[in-house]
Amino acid sequence: MHSIRAWHDVTLASFQDIRAAGEPAVLKGLVRDWPVVRAADAAAFLRERAAPKPVRFMHAPPEIEGRMHYGATIGSRNFTPEQAPLPEFLDRLVQERTDALALQGLSAREYFPGFAEAHLMPLLSPEVPARLWIGNAAKVAIHHDPSENIARVSAGHRRFTLFPPEQVGNLYMGPFNPTPAGVQVSMVHLTAPDLDRYPRFAAALEAAQTADLEPGDALYIPYQWYHHVEALDRFNLLVNYWWDPAPALPGTPWDAMMHALMTVRGLPANQRRAWQAMFAHYVFLADGDPGEHLPAEARGILGATSPQHLARMREALLAKLKG
Repeated sequence: MHSIRAWHDVTLASFQDIRAAGEPAVLKGLVRDWPVVRAADAAAFLRERAAPKPVRFMHAPPEIEGRMHYGATIGSRNFTPEQAPLPEFLDRLVQERTDALALQGLSAREYFPGFAEAHLMPLLSPEVPARLWIGNAAKVAIHHDPSENIARVSAGHRRFTLFPPEQVGNLYMGPFNPTPAGVQVSMVHLTAPDLDRYPRFAAALEAAQTADLEPGDALYIPYQWYHHVEALDRFNLLVNYWWDPAPALPGTPWDAMMHALMTVRGLPANQRRAWQAMFAHYVFLADGDPGEHLPAEARGILGATSPQHLARMREALLAKLKG
């Protein structure tokens, strides 16, 4: 594994350079002045501001060592989903000594009124929502998010291990459905990998980047980078921000992949080879603009970039699928 590069005194301008590099980055001390980071007791700080609303969280026995995942079968889990009022969950978390508890992706504005306003995010638009991840020494399996991400450690310590998107073939990803907690995860436990069963994971580890973050630090996770998150203390708070700068289009890459799974994956090998070259040329622009040599009026769908053109292409595709 390699260490993730650390940046100090990050500004909005320097953050644009970080994003342009397309690599993960530790943003040292970025939120060290946040009230929750400076609080003597972060758990009490949250408890005082928690809305009395029910929340769903994960509860796991000590023998799984915080690695929340599938159970004995793909259709089962090794943890139990539970529900309780948010203040009650926080009280239970403080008192817990053996079991793993994890509350994931809680909306700051909905569950902690005033938190977002008191903990500003200077590197992003205020319209990007803050989400809270609260728990003890639990582990989030290797997964990826369809967005860019800034994760800010606000209480406790966390260890992040990241893998570039190109390592997908070495991560032994589980099914798209069912999943343990809503996203596709690796079948390999990072903290106890079975390399006899998953030998290519050794190559993924060689490409991995890791960092230990303390309260006040943040981590920039580029688009679609796979990551494993390990909380190291009895009380941990992470605040994260997801955003997608891509323009709104009449469809998603996920839609395209699902369609390709239906229409391309089952073709004979020589036909898949041909379509791989076509996708590289026309979709991923491996050779530059595929219509550059054509007059503008003759480019057809190669020059269809306006919302109206894209909408018509989508309508034609939907009509073909329905037919």
